Amino acid sequence: MEETKVYDSKIFKQALIGAIFKEVVAILSERGYNPINQLVGYLMSGDPGYISSYRDARKKILSINRSDLLAFIINEYLNK
Repeated sequence: MEETKVYDSKIFKQALIGAIFKEVVAILSERGYNPINQLVGYLMSGDPGYISSYRDARKKILSINRSDLLAFIINEYLNK
């Protein structure tokens, strides 16, 4: 009989945010935008118009709470 495994939902949430963030950055770059400028504009203003709708990038980034996204970015920076 196998033991029940306990997973930390925070780890899954962070992984999902990371995957979406990286995908949106790649999409913005593919479209010819500077992803840093676009993401800073979005995070500062809350206006999703900074994120292209190309390949559902806007829909994807809006699936993440802005505070969670900012926390993820800061965590990644501080942990490197």
